[in-house]
Amino acid sequence: MKRWKKILLPLAASALMLSACSGGGGGSTTASGGDKAGGSADKKEITIWAWDPNFNIAALNLAKEKYAKTHPDVKINIVENAQADIVQKLNTGLNSGTTKGLPNVVLIEDYRAQNFLQAYPDAFRDMSDKIKGADFADYKAGPTSYDGKQYGIPFDSGVTGLYVRTDYLEKAGYKVSDLENIDWDQYIEIGKKVKAATGKDMLTQDPNDLGTLRVMLQSAGSWYLKEDGVTPNIAGNPAFKEALELYKKMFDSNIVKLNSDWSQFVAAFNSGDVASVPTGNWITPSVKAEASQSGKWAVVPIPRLKTTAGSVNASNSGGSSWYVMNVDGKDTAADFMASTFGSDKDLYQDMLDKIGIIGTLKSASEGSAYDKADEFFGGEKIYADFAKWTTEVPKVNYGLHTYAIEDILSAEVQNYLNGSKDVDTVMNDTQAQAEAQLK
Repeated sequence: MKRWKKILLPLAASALMLSACSGGGGGSTTASGGDKAGGSADKKEITIWAWDPNFNIAALNLAKEKYAKTHPDVKINIVENAQADIVQKLNTGLNSGTTKGLPNVVLIEDYRAQNFLQAYPDAFRDMSDKIKGADFADYKAGPTSYDGKQYGIPFDSGVTGLYVRTDYLEKAGYKVSDLENIDWDQYIEIGKKVKAATGKDMLTQDPNDLGTLRVMLQSAGSWYLKEDGVTPNIAGNPAFKEALELYKKMFDSNIVKLNSDWSQFVAAFNSGDVASVPTGNWITPSVKAEASQSGKWAVVPIPRLKTTAGSVNASNSGGSSWYVMNVDGKDTAADFMASTFGSDKDLYQDMLDKIGIIGTLKSASEGSAYDKADEFFGGEKIYADFAKWTTEVPKVNYGLHTYAIEDILSAEVQNYLNGSKDVDTVMNDTQAQAEAQLK
């Protein structure tokens, strides 16, 4: 095993993505395991680590309530930690060679999952006897499985959509249907006309946040890494080149309102300063937080790349999955997860209806909660749309180095945006640095 796998995994390079997909949260940890993996499996008290009280923790509480009705003898401790703290605590514990103090279940972001599974496969319980990866959205299979085994219980969908202000579009002479199934070049041209007609920017963007690049790449079935999940895939990658060129074109076209953090990002659309928000469905509650804008928004499929073959109007941004650890109580934990997030369609209806969570369990992608019209979005059945788009997201291997490459790429993208390097030089330099750093 290479030494780099044993160091602390890199934290998120993007403050926006961390805020969007991880929420905040502090909280203290609770010890739950024995001193080594594979201890007693039938312990009736389990501990779960997750982040974001209004999303992941809220979902856990719904699952806990349902499970308690048939398993009153099981005590479930839910502990909130910030995502970055969970990453650090997991690494510290697993690097030490002991599972003492680690939880029975932990939530791990999909972009990070392979780092843990490949570095510490014995630390996690193989869930192949409890769930089937094929029961969940296809694109979730890569992050949650390893070496032919299904470790993760796929959870929420980061399926993307293009949120648009219908009133601004109308002033520029457009209907919502004009933005359906478009490419990014068309999006930029529409943005120019909206800016001319309304004075409003088309979107808000932190230049240091690479979330939009991720969305563009995955829509074409491409990533920073090749299919092996290890080899950098920057230089010579046509999807990556087109995505970078589009990213710069947005800024050069003067349709971007700059932001530098999550609060500024949300404020830009809540205040009415931008005409669209292209991002993951987890932004829906934040869009709806400004009640005065009800009826002025719609959601259409995310734009696709224009020249890269195979790009589709569906992609993903963020998302996470549950993992059972090999500590005392692992079978109780596995039963809890399999009985709830692994199979309970009604639970997913409740999570959508009460929290706004779109899951990735295929059998739960329809029902009354998904079929509900949302008056904020003009009576559109946005959750049914998101469920459909989830099935269309191309599957990619996030692999081992997503954040390591983004640490390199963030500086190189700035060189490209300010004109000090051309696109090919940026791609070649990023590739060379990645290859040198990740040997």
